[in-house]
Amino acid sequence: MPIRINQKMPVFHRLEAENIFVMPEQRAATQDIRELQIAILNIMPKKEDTELQLLRLLSNTPLQVRVTFLRLDSHQYKNTPEEYLRQFYKPFSEMKEHRFDGLIITGAPVENLPFEAVDYWEELKEIMRWSDDHVTSTVYICWAAQAGLYFHYGIEKHALPAKLSGIYRHTTLYRDEILTRGFNDRFFAPHSRYTGVDKEDVQNEPSLTVLAEADDAGVYLIEDKQHNRVFICGHPEYSRMTLDAEYNRDLKKGIHPALPVHYYRDDDPKKGPVFQWKAHAFLLFSNWLNYRVYQVTPYRLDEIGHEEEQSC
Repeated sequence: MPIRINQKMPVFHRLEAENIFVMPEQRAATQDIRELQIAILNIMPKKEDTELQLLRLLSNTPLQVRVTFLRLDSHQYKNTPEEYLRQFYKPFSEMKEHRFDGLIITGAPVENLPFEAVDYWEELKEIMRWSDDHVTSTVYICWAAQAGLYFHYGIEKHALPAKLSGIYRHTTLYRDEILTRGFNDRFFAPHSRYTGVDKEDVQNEPSLTVLAEADDAGVYLIEDKQHNRVFICGHPEYSRMTLDAEYNRDLKKGIHPALPVHYYRDDDPKKGPVFQWKAHAFLLFSNWLNYRVYQVTPYRLDEIGHEEEQSC
């Protein structure tokens, strides 16, 4: 699938080098096609790494996608130059009147804070409210999944005894569901977090369905029964070396982290990681784009959020 992004973004040429079809603005403007409009609220510290990870996953269908990166107005970004943000990211305040076929909200390294103590919590709540009538389907990843479950359903997060880090084997609970179409009975996915949510709390919410879980990592994939919210409690977007970078970062900080489980070959960091979650990650995002976005989104963007009015 052609991904339409600003050709000046550093990740543009990295994606091209991976033979991912990235379309410049000039070429896209000559095509008479209704491209999908996907917004990404990227609140991870390393912006380029997360951009690259998510754009890879959005590239695996025949659909044409135009990606808009959003930034928070209420947050001071410490790890990204202001010039980079001005050039490649749109402030949410400027995009409130826009509608999107899909929205992805990334995780953030603020798990140990109460939600209300996060400096951009009020703005994030506004974005989550806004998404319900301006976006066809929203994907919440890791901390964002916990934030979304708390905001929409009052489901609390809880601290884990130790950081959950590594590659965990999950069970597909509903093989006939759209998001898990084509999944194996067992599949692998990365986790990297200090907090979690209880399966019982999710199951007690009648509007939610747990689609996949792991014995040692808990619930992984949750969907609202209205099919407009998807909660991914892990990090399927992570690249081969992401957990390795996190592990070595923590070593340098003197945190003495545990070795990420089921990640390194023979549990030896010198032998490198085994990339065993890539196929699942691509399939999950392809299913979301195709079945939860493309197949149901209105042809006209200004009709998003007004489907019920049209059917009356």
